[in-house]
Amino acid sequence: MERTPKGYTSNFVEAGLKLFIQSHRNMALRELASLEKYLGLKKPNKYSTQGDKKVPVLQNNNAPPLVGLVTIACHLVKEAKRPELLGDGAEGRAVVQQWLEYRVTKLDSHIEDTKSILKDLNLYMQDKVYLAGNQLTLADVLMYYGIHSIILDLAVQEKEQYMNVARWFDHIQHHPGVRHHLPPVVVLRNRLYTSRHH
Repeated sequence: MERTPKGYTSNFVEAGLKLFIQSHRNMALRELASLEKYLGLKKPNKYSTQGDKKVPVLQNNNAPPLVGLVTIACHLVKEAKRPELLGDGAEGRAVVQQWLEYRVTKLDSHIEDTKSILKDLNLYMQDKVYLAGNQLTLADVLMYYGIHSIILDLAVQEKEQYMNVARWFDHIQHHPGVRHHLPPVVVLRNRLYTSRHH
């Protein structure tokens, strides 16, 4: 069977996409390790992955294993006795859960649809500092971890199209202890304004 140059390109792109998706899924383990550090948990947990999608699994000593990024992250928050990170009140907890679900179902599953994700998030963040309520929650931390590589790859002009996301992202990355395993991202360029009155 003879391959054309186009076939090589197609195979190369397909292999690159598979590698990107696999590395993105392995990031969940790094995210959980960073979350442990942020929460101040002293003893690191033992993680593995299962299945083709490399779903994170927490090996519990005397209990059944916990499966899934959100399930494990919520468990770690409870273990650290930081209930405020899960939201205040029933409505706040529901909004946090909504964004955690969005992270897993939309962000992690539709990496190639970043423009739509950024547009949705930008619109939502128009009048908000945090995703849920008036303080940092687990939703902010996991969405920050999940969107980091997307923001990192955007050109400055593209970041300016999503000003609300950029503002939120920059705020979260500067929150003490959140950005453990990730490099800082320059989100907005400094602007110099001149005044004609001086």
